[in-house]
Amino acid sequence: MSKSQSAATELTEYCENCETHSPHAVSIELRTESTKQTNRAFSREPYRVTQCRVCGDERTQRMNNA
Repeated sequence: MSKSQSAATELTEYCENCETHSPHAVSIELRTESTKQTNRAFSREPYRVTQCRVCGDERTQRMNNA
C-alpha cells in the first residue's frame, strides 16, 4: 500500500479509547486500495488519519465514498 503523507496538524478531538477529548495528530494520506498491478495508479483514495497523543490509538476514515 503506497502512502503520500501531508504535514500533520494537531487538534483536540474525542478519543473513543480514552473516552475524553485529547490532542490528536491529524493528517491526510493517499492510500492505494487495489492489490492488482493493473490500474493501481487509479485506485488511490484520500484518508483522514487521526492519532491520539495520549494513548496512541489511530483511526482512519476514507474521504471519498463513491
